[in-house]
Amino acid sequence: MTGTERRARRRVHVVLPAFNEEGGIARLLERLDDAMDESGLAYHVVVVDDGSTDDTLRIVREHAERLPITIVEHGVNQGLGVAIRDGLIEAQRHAKDADVIVTMDADDTHAPGLILRMVRMIREGHDVVIASRYQKGARTIGVPRSRRFWSFSASIVFRVMFPTPGVRDYTCGYRAYRVEALRAAVERYGLQFVDQDGFQCMVDILLKLRRLDLVFGEVPIILRYDQKEGGTKMRVGETAWNTLRLAFRTRLSG
Repeated sequence: MTGTERRARRRVHVVLPAFNEEGGIARLLERLDDAMDESGLAYHVVVVDDGSTDDTLRIVREHAERLPITIVEHGVNQGLGVAIRDGLIEAQRHAKDADVIVTMDADDTHAPGLILRMVRMIREGHDVVIASRYQKGARTIGVPRSRRFWSFSASIVFRVMFPTPGVRDYTCGYRAYRVEALRAAVERYGLQFVDQDGFQCMVDILLKLRRLDLVFGEVPIILRYDQKEGGTKMRVGETAWNTLRLAFRTRLSG
């Protein structure tokens, strides 16, 4: 079997939840295509347009004419949790067990070039690989101080309450998953696998996965908020409160 044939059997499925991302999604899709071409990885993108009211959907449709993109359309905005859930379900529908599913932000703050390193770690035996702000070599550029404080505080709280070998960053949405691990989680939890509607959904996913005796790992990320057009959609206070509620509810439920 040739290398090309092997790559045809294994693909990376990239899930992009998108809500009003006209400023960065075209650039991200181009960078993603370049990164996958350079790495020799076959890939497929699932864009979940979560009720965008700008030109996001039009831009994605134009790129889908020449790139391997599947579009999931939400007529109205339903929140990050539903967008992530529907994207993961759609990606698994296209994926084989040997494939890898990656989730990342659609605002061009996550570098697609990191995917190759994450996929390699999956091939080396990890089930979940997180792009972490708390590994040596990581940098955050242009991130608002309030968001940096919230992310660091959440990291400390969850490391104390839910220590998980290999995990320091519990909230970053840039992750790679072994398809078999995700399917095991969906089999166990069903649609309740993702039942949080806000940014805390990424913590919820991780807390559920840690119950499945999986192997977690991290790679350092360079988070480029200076490339983001427009302000953050995260309401830091609301997200912090909802995430703390999730933490204590999960702890009490055992």
